[in-house]
Amino acid sequence: MSDAHVPPRVPVLIAGGGPSGLAAAIELGRRGIEVLVVEPRTALDPLRPRAKTTSVRTMEHLRRWGLADRLRAAAPLPVAHAQDVVFVTGLFGHEITRFPQAFGLWTTPREIAAESGQQAPQPGVEQLLREAAAETPGVTLRIGWRVTAVTDGPDEVLATIEGPDGTTTQVHADWYLGCDGSAGISRRAIGARYDGASGALSNLSVTFRSRALEERPLCALGVHYWVIGTERGGLMGRLDLDGTWWAIVQGVDTVAEDADPVALVRAMVGRDPDGRDIDVHVLATDPWQARLLLVDRFRGQRVFLVGDAAHLNPPWGGHGFNTCVGDAVNIGWKLAAVVGGWAPASLLDSYEPERRPVARRTIEAAGSQEAFLAPAFAGADLDDDGPTGWELRAALAEALQVKDPEFHSLGLVLGYDYPDSPVVVPDGLPVPEPTLATFTPSAHPGARLPHAWLGEGDSLFDRLGEGFTLLRLDPAGDPGELSDRAARRGVPLTVLDLAGTPALRDLLGADLVLVRPDQHVAWRGHAVEDADALLDQVLGAVPGAASH
Repeated sequence: MSDAHVPPRVPVLIAGGGPSGLAAAIELGRRGIEVLVVEPRTALDPLRPRAKTTSVRTMEHLRRWGLADRLRAAAPLPVAHAQDVVFVTGLFGHEITRFPQAFGLWTTPREIAAESGQQAPQPGVEQLLREAAAETPGVTLRIGWRVTAVTDGPDEVLATIEGPDGTTTQVHADWYLGCDGSAGISRRAIGARYDGASGALSNLSVTFRSRALEERPLCALGVHYWVIGTERGGLMGRLDLDGTWWAIVQGVDTVAEDADPVALVRAMVGRDPDGRDIDVHVLATDPWQARLLLVDRFRGQRVFLVGDAAHLNPPWGGHGFNTCVGDAVNIGWKLAAVVGGWAPASLLDSYEPERRPVARRTIEAAGSQEAFLAPAFAGADLDDDGPTGWELRAALAEALQVKDPEFHSLGLVLGYDYPDSPVVVPDGLPVPEPTLATFTPSAHPGARLPHAWLGEGDSLFDRLGEGFTLLRLDPAGDPGELSDRAARRGVPLTVLDLAGTPALRDLLGADLVLVRPDQHVAWRGHAVEDADALLDQVLGAVPGAASH
């Protein structure tokens, strides 16, 4: 996948081929934009799964790219296996409480989304995205290469690229996406810095295999197990259905203490029903500490920070990787519009004001769980088989309800919006207050378009065009000259007539709804009175308000 050649000039250079870089490349490549992706890692480590939750919203993006079913087929843990997060005293101990259908895991379609969530180790998701990027016309993927220097400028970006053999070459790019994470050079290239803090506890991730966990009955079935143990606490779960497990032992300082991963896993699991320690074959370990960091700015002149290069948040709730993909989609369609010539460069000014509040809110949501990790709930006699144990577990089950927003967070996953964006036209109606756990669909400008099934397996999202889409939901809705003016200006616009769906009209709250390429509502109303003014605003051409 990599050879001795990189193009000397490209419209878009992406530093980093992790989830954000690959997602941006796919978004751009599918829109006909030439992209060079430079990624130093030659191999992906399946023994260090990192993120494991692909959210409902990310699955909707994968569906749009034709990849959702491919990911489900490749995922080693089917959604049908388990959907609940279970709190236990140990895998052979007692169940304390459970949170059903966590992380958007459901097995029958729901009206609110085109896809359910999916548990899949991040290396597997990245491998799928690598393959998809390589298959996308216009995307050049260079594995084993790295960006070693970046000079931002008003007219172009000059980058030095180092190949696997150490030779360097210079690449001129019209635009540059820094998707190279916390250790990359992109952030320093524009003088941006992280602000924030670290989590209070150190953690140790362990990937292991155990015959006993396959052969002995566990106390519960879950997709994640939170262990509230007397000795050690944390969370764990299956990586696959073939005996591979992951564990995060919370409160382990690998510098100050002798952290034996086998002993730590055994302490979390507990002894089997015959009183024996389980067999543990450690495959990999990783010490880490949660980070709650947000950069002070998302862009320079032609350099943009995307994903972990712009923000780092704790894994609680599984939002980090998914927020990275959200960044990539947002900057991806906008950059494609600018490079494609149908939007001015000022459209890119909307990237930071849209995505920075989402990143901040996500960091705050995940960070709020730092005070409620497993060691905070530990107590003696929780495993008691008598009345004392039952009473303690019942009381703890009540206290653990504070964890619900970590597992049920569709208000954050599907409800993040851009109501104050300079390229969204407010309609003057009240904007719903943000919520974390519960999600109520809303078509207010800036929101993700509410999903609906138009028939069995027929998603509204599947009907949307690659560019903008104007939904006509009532025969009285007058699109005016919008389609004609968009065509004259080269703006891709699909008119989707759904006037025979009154329930959808009621859900969306207007006769006409203009949907952006990222499936967020740009404008809604009953008639387009000034098509050029509307297009100017949603494309960032003017700062003023368009006609309602």
